[in-house]
Amino acid sequence: MHYVYILHSSNKNAFYIGETSDIEERIIQHNTGHFTNAYTKIAQDWIYFHLISCENSIQARKIEKHIKSMKSKSYFINLSKYPEMTEKLLSKY
Repeated sequence: MHYVYILHSSNKNAFYIGETSDIEERIIQHNTGHFTNAYTKIAQDWIYFHLISCENSIQARKIEKHIKSMKSKSYFINLSKYPEMTEKLLSKY
């Protein structure tokens, strides 16, 4: 199983979108600075804001790309608020 995740840092009021097959390990990596050149290095308080379970890595990457292309905090918030938006993404991709 693959996941698309949206992280939120309350200290920086920032969001980050990614995809992974190991969701527990990935949050640890983001909060410990494992990715030295990554955007998530700006904070160590990342929490999961929204999580989408995908069928495979191809679907996850397409959904991740779509969400990143929106470039809108309100879109990220609405994804979390309205489950039908996530369902639509899963059926589209």
